[in-house]
Amino acid sequence: MAEPLLIMRHGQAAAGSPDPDRRLSEQGQREVARMGAWLATRGDLDLTRLRLLSSPYRRARQTADRVAEALGLGVETLALITPDDPPDAVVDWLLDQADDRPLMLVSHMPLVGALTGLLVDGRADRGLGFATGAIAELHADVRAAGCARLTRVTAPADVSDQEGM
Repeated sequence: MAEPLLIMRHGQAAAGSPDPDRRLSEQGQREVARMGAWLATRGDLDLTRLRLLSSPYRRARQTADRVAEALGLGVETLALITPDDPPDAVVDWLLDQADDRPLMLVSHMPLVGALTGLLVDGRADRGLGFATGAIAELHADVRAAGCARLTRVTAPADVSDQEGM
């Protein structure tokens, strides 16, 4: 299974409560629009087959919807990728997936960092710090702890206006 796994942190969120209802700020909306447009230009990824999954939290769903719009895809909700869910449960879910399509998970810190660390280093405490709107690209024959290779991390600040708009 050499299909990529993309892990994205939602765009910058506005303050508010309860936490699941927080929405993207104006800056967050710009961040995710930029990242969606950038992804749409990527000729090295087969995004026509991408399965896009989002946390049920509003800001993650808004992020996934914006990316889906740029790519012409639909979005599925995955309840087990909220901020405080255990990364090992997500790895178990990944292992249970029968299809070999590329996947993109849109979620939150600390989960995105811990999940990346678990997949790459086999340790959730060695995860990446994700900027809002950032995407980590991983490749693995098996999406299991310690089996992935981190090939790229891209944040909205890394994408030029020409690439992302």
